[in-house]
Amino acid sequence: MKTDYQQRKRLLKSGKIRFVARPTNKQVLVQFIESKVGGDRTYVQTRSNELKNYGWEIATSNLPAAYLTGYLAGKKALKAKIKEAILDIGIHSANAGTRIFATLKGVVDAGVEIPYNEIMLPSEDRIQGEHIMTYAKILAKEDKEKYAKHFSKYLAANVKPEDIPKLFKATKTRIDSMK
Repeated sequence: MKTDYQQRKRLLKSGKIRFVARPTNKQVLVQFIESKVGGDRTYVQTRSNELKNYGWEIATSNLPAAYLTGYLAGKKALKAKIKEAILDIGIHSANAGTRIFATLKGVVDAGVEIPYNEIMLPSEDRIQGEHIMTYAKILAKEDKEKYAKHFSKYLAANVKPEDIPKLFKATKTRIDSMK
């Protein structure tokens, strides 16, 4: 694993807990880590595959899943008495609207204070999966075979990709009701 040691040094000098967001091809990992002499301490760790416990039975690496993972991690962080943090994106590029910033938006919406630039966040409709819904509707009309192939895992889980915004809202509500 590569490390940008200059960036890491700047983050550590802040003395704040780091909110670490790491998207992969299959899921999103979120951690709240405090750096100490002798080793880091992880307070909260959440993976997007945990969303299955809240009714999210589909892809765990897309933008809505990234937001929900951040939201879940933010709720867990608040329970762990973490009220503020600083974003650590590692060696990932800071590109606006990416899964990293969807995750950040989820954590911030959960109530954790993290400094950020509003321009970096994805739009609300993308966070809720409306772009996936729109694409699915177009494919369903124009190319049913491609639709069935492209959304095969959604359909196998008995979820229509056109219903992602509804599933998103239901999952977020279940996260809000966690104890």
